[in-house]
Amino acid sequence: MAKKIVAGNWKMNKTYEEALALVSEVVNMVKDEVTGDVRVILFPPALYVSTLRSYVKDAPAISLGVQNIYQKASGAYTGEISAPMVKSLGIQYVLVGHSERREYFDETNEVLAEKVNIALENGLTPVFCCGESLQQRQNEDYKGFVKNQLTESLFHLGPEEIQKVVIAYEPIWAIGTGLTASAEQAQEMHKALRDHLSEKYGSPIASGISILYGGSVGAGNAAELFAGPDVDGGLVGGASLKSRDFTEIIKAR
Repeated sequence: MAKKIVAGNWKMNKTYEEALALVSEVVNMVKDEVTGDVRVILFPPALYVSTLRSYVKDAPAISLGVQNIYQKASGAYTGEISAPMVKSLGIQYVLVGHSERREYFDETNEVLAEKVNIALENGLTPVFCCGESLQQRQNEDYKGFVKNQLTESLFHLGPEEIQKVVIAYEPIWAIGTGLTASAEQAQEMHKALRDHLSEKYGSPIASGISILYGGSVGAGNAAELFAGPDVDGGLVGGASLKSRDFTEIIKAR
């Protein structure tokens, strides 16, 4: 069975003091209120990760990740962070291919395949993001478009490697737009992705890969979205910046 995961992507938000306050609140709420086998992953700005390690060390359900890595191990790449750097801090998770990285920084499926590779080479768990825009949803074979993102960035991996990847489906048209995919739409796409994985790697492997939903997940709709049999949790944006809302989402899983 796939692991149940709720991840919070803080994006480029929170000052240092605000970040410390938020992680403290989340840690205390999760310890006091959340039960069950749910993995919680926080993706703060990379600048804060080293300090925040001490805040989550006594919360075994909570892990930290970084929002991006560069596709090379080292070199003259001013402003970037590498997988070996992340590994050296004892951080396990990294987002790869978030829609904002694809759109604003022109990250292609080929570049993202390199990032997946170097993450795995360094023992990191890539949380691989995929999804379609509103125009693609309306005008194209949107399932084929998203499945092709997996094909071009992940399907070079062997059976053992693919099981170390987490997938996050995020309909771009439902991020920060006020639009939200219905529970039926979320389940439809998650099943399509799991079927695609099954065709390549077989059903036993596909069933063990966590597929998260990301796209305007909030405390009010999390339980309905997570009810889909192929929805293993969520990648949460804005709601992860509010400790109470984020904890309610975790409880919904």
